[in-house]
Amino acid sequence: MTATLYGLNTCDTCRKARRFLDSLGVDYTFVDLRAEATDSDGKLDKTLADWFFDHASWDTLINRRSTTWRQLDQQQRDSLDADSARALAISHPTLLKRPLLVAGKQLLVGFDQHAYEQFAQR
Repeated sequence: MTATLYGLNTCDTCRKARRFLDSLGVDYTFVDLRAEATDSDGKLDKTLADWFFDHASWDTLINRRSTTWRQLDQQQRDSLDADSARALAISHPTLLKRPLLVAGKQLLVGFDQHAYEQFAQR
């Protein structure tokens, strides 16, 4: 099964995940969230965002340590719920925790070496 790794070319954790998948011999395609998974207006493809949010909780998907998160106003951060998280992720793809590894109906959020090893054994 071919996997897709969503992330950012400039993200150190995404590069680390790519190197690790390469070392495991996993067949995957890398998709840059900012450059390749967005519409012409820079918004994340809605179908893709819906898939992410249907397969992981919004709380898991939102990266509260990101620069994008810190740039949101306090009201946006305080009133975050499933609907507003999805809307914010569509408007600001870099708000998503990365990398996102997709294979079939499985979604791994973030880089966890053990989880990636288990994934590669399937």
